[in-house]
Amino acid sequence: MQLDEFFVTGEPLIYGGMVAIALVTSAILFILTYFKKWNWLWREWLTTVDHKKIGIMYILSALAMLFRGGMDALMMRVQLAFPGMNFLNAQHYDEVFTTHGTVMIIFMAMPFLIGLMNIIVPLQIGARDFAFPFVNAISFWSFFFGAMLFNISFVIGGSPDAGWTSYTPLAGAAMSPGPGQNFYLLGLQLAGIGTLATGINLMVTILKMRAPSMKMFHMPIFTWSSFITCFIIIFAFPILTVALALMTIDRIFGSQFFTLTGEGLPMMWTNLFWMWGHPEVYIVILPAFGIFSEIIATFAKKRLFGYSAMVWSIVLIAGLSFLVWVHHFFTMGAGAFVNSVFSISTMLIAVPTGVKIFNWLGTLYKSKIEFSVAMLWSLAFIPSFVIGGVTGVMLGMAAADFQFHNSYFLVAHFHYVLIAGTVFACFAGLVYWYPKMFGHKLNERIGKWSFWFFLIGFHVCFFPQFFIGLDGMPRRIFYIAPEWFTLNFISTIGAFGMGVGFAIFVYNIYYSFRYSERETTGDAWNNGRTLEWATAAPVPHYNFATLPDKVGYDALLDMKEKGETTFDESKLEPIHMPNNTGKPIIMMGILAFASFALVFEWVTLAAIGLIGTIIMMGIRSFDYDDGHYVSVDEIKRTERAARGLNDE
Repeated sequence: MQLDEFFVTGEPLIYGGMVAIALVTSAILFILTYFKKWNWLWREWLTTVDHKKIGIMYILSALAMLFRGGMDALMMRVQLAFPGMNFLNAQHYDEVFTTHGTVMIIFMAMPFLIGLMNIIVPLQIGARDFAFPFVNAISFWSFFFGAMLFNISFVIGGSPDAGWTSYTPLAGAAMSPGPGQNFYLLGLQLAGIGTLATGINLMVTILKMRAPSMKMFHMPIFTWSSFITCFIIIFAFPILTVALALMTIDRIFGSQFFTLTGEGLPMMWTNLFWMWGHPEVYIVILPAFGIFSEIIATFAKKRLFGYSAMVWSIVLIAGLSFLVWVHHFFTMGAGAFVNSVFSISTMLIAVPTGVKIFNWLGTLYKSKIEFSVAMLWSLAFIPSFVIGGVTGVMLGMAAADFQFHNSYFLVAHFHYVLIAGTVFACFAGLVYWYPKMFGHKLNERIGKWSFWFFLIGFHVCFFPQFFIGLDGMPRRIFYIAPEWFTLNFISTIGAFGMGVGFAIFVYNIYYSFRYSERETTGDAWNNGRTLEWATAAPVPHYNFATLPDKVGYDALLDMKEKGETTFDESKLEPIHMPNNTGKPIIMMGILAFASFALVFEWVTLAAIGLIGTIIMMGIRSFDYDDGHYVSVDEIKRTERAARGLNDE
């Protein structure tokens, strides 16, 4: 292979990306070396099995991916701002819009929410860690290396260009030769291993490691939404795994599963993809519903209205999510009967979603609302998401969908659901639980500037796209006709407004780190209702000195009324905790090497990497590391220091 075939050449923007990667990498290496932080990085982060640190690494990675996906979006909006623009050529535009969709769904939204689940769910149920801490570390590193493998494609080999759905036969070897599509297949496959493992791990944690006497219907709503999301992950992700494996075998080993020749079935990929893809939408929206529910209850200072109805509506949505996938291809000739069945199931899913809207409004009714930044994101979500939901019902009508389907109306709907639902929730959840992660709040004044720029930019960007779509502008085009100029230009201005909002948000993280007052109590908002706010600040690595007992709904409120805490010296005993280990990052690093080799069809190197991974699994199977115990004296010292108590 020639060097110019290995590296992407000929694009000034990509050369700029290469320079940026080199400069950022050099700066990180210099800082770590200059401040002698290599040992600290390895000991405290790269080898950690602490669910809180793993969650923080998920969120930091997701924020980086939000920047990458956002830059892709801005490049597309610049290209579509004026008729006849030549900012991106057709090939480069296809690559950018493919990576934008894939990065935002797979490598931003999911890891952001999984990061919040990692940090908060064990704290909410009174657990000391995940059921399988080693597997949790494996999950993160498989996601991380999968994300890196996918993202490196724009400077090495070339990015995939068949859209984030990668429909066959366009994504097949005949029509998409080269390594680009292989990066998509192997990157998603590698990351998907971690997601599936997380689903199993978190489900077992919630079922088996809740505090004594915490019944299922005493669990906080965020834990419930995470638990039900795990069911969707466990049933949906194997479908994607099989589909990706079959297409990989098609492309690299010449089989005929999805090809136009040899009795392959291109439409089968579309079915398999959306049998995963529509439940995937609810994987990233149900935890968001849980986040908003927690925040609204806290800052409305009321118990969540209709708790049981909320839980059962989430269960119903999860079940229906597997019965609606055909609405993604109403226009592909399935027939009137099939379209009618899936049109009805699509509209049915609006019912439990509507129940939730009324639950939130009922919670807000006659309450004393505190307009914190987290609450602003939650309040903005409700009307914004309703717009996405109503237009979803319009798209769910099969006859009408023939008009809407391939237009910018669908693009607007999709973003109203996923940005107003998921991205707003990511910002809201991060602001809300930030003191629990880092021991200080984000600055509220700067946070409100970020919120308003992002919110206004969001509506200015996507609301005009409904009308552009109704005016006939199809999606997936890299040029616009003169009659679509005005609304497209307005849309581009809105996109840059969102970019400014995100930049202010990042600045807020820096500013708050420098100047925010440090938390001295675990209940940062003074209105905490659930167990995560009962822990000390900062949260000890073992979470709870003594496991909470007799836990009901709104557990912390009950403890406050009784004058109790989670620190009871009379019940202290040594706490068993797992040891840190470097095996997860090494194992997933070797598997990432094998995946990279397979991208370029270097089968021998890929086989060597696979053998190395199996050897690491063997080493792990003979690992008899039983962890360590935290002594009672150490627990006393830690808790007293965290709670500002004097040593006796």
